[in-house]
Amino acid sequence: MSAALDGRVALVAGATRGAGRGIAVELGAAGATVYVTGRSTRERRSEYDRPETIEDTADLVTAAGGRGIAVPTDHLVPDQVRALVERIDAEQGRLDVLVNDIWGGELLFEWNSTVWEHDLDKGLRLLRLAVDTHAITSHHALPLLLRHRGGLVVEMTDGTAEYNRDTYRVSFFYDVAKAAVLRMAFALGHELDPRGATAVALTPGWLRSEIMLDTFGVTEETWRDALPSQPHFCISETPSFVGRAVVALAADPDVSRWNGRSLSSGQLAGVYGFTDLDGSRPDAWRYIVDVQDAGKPADATGYR
Repeated sequence: MSAALDGRVALVAGATRGAGRGIAVELGAAGATVYVTGRSTRERRSEYDRPETIEDTADLVTAAGGRGIAVPTDHLVPDQVRALVERIDAEQGRLDVLVNDIWGGELLFEWNSTVWEHDLDKGLRLLRLAVDTHAITSHHALPLLLRHRGGLVVEMTDGTAEYNRDTYRVSFFYDVAKAAVLRMAFALGHELDPRGATAVALTPGWLRSEIMLDTFGVTEETWRDALPSQPHFCISETPSFVGRAVVALAADPDVSRWNGRSLSSGQLAGVYGFTDLDGSRPDAWRYIVDVQDAGKPADATGYR
């Protein structure tokens, strides 16, 4: 896939770390020009107060073989998003892939907290960061994406539509946020299809993001050391895995077959044949249903 996206232009909104960074880098490895946005820069950190920056992501994109362009953007501010899209138009004249991965809610949601117990200000900000940002970005970016047929919009979420339909996810605000993004992809599919573009919702599995690795006190090289305390982490995947899923979709001339649907990285690996960095194909959402939620002992055999 090293040259699969030569000449394509992508915007990964929310590419500072985690899935967004993995997606941006893999798009670059496939030859794309990738605009990476977020609020954490080398000059100023967001409230996350973490070391990852959009400039670092852009450098990784370029090192992978693409062209990474970092643009500091708060996707809750329409004027900043409008200026971002105007810049992409002026510099490239096109937009082929839009990945809405803005989130920023790790410090805001409260596990197993009811709506009346949850901090209201944090819950409402979580919804703004998870929902409003995606709507604002799509509003401004889609006219440019629709200028050429074949464009792709990827709405990043947590959980498949089937799983989230039947499963309470963490808390009221988290549950609503992730369901809303799934529905965004469905609605965008209806609006984009007659205009020659495709929208999908995509979820990674249990992601070995920078934050998750830090939480368990491990690195990407030592992640298995977390298994004694969290055995089901055996099904986890790198951010590159979902990045390769986005590349496979963007390179597929028949991508419209997925329009409006909810997809997972593990599901798409089985269709397109890509692997994670270690050569495996972790199918996390099938594992979660069959093993984790079923109360069985952790065992990824047959699931990666």
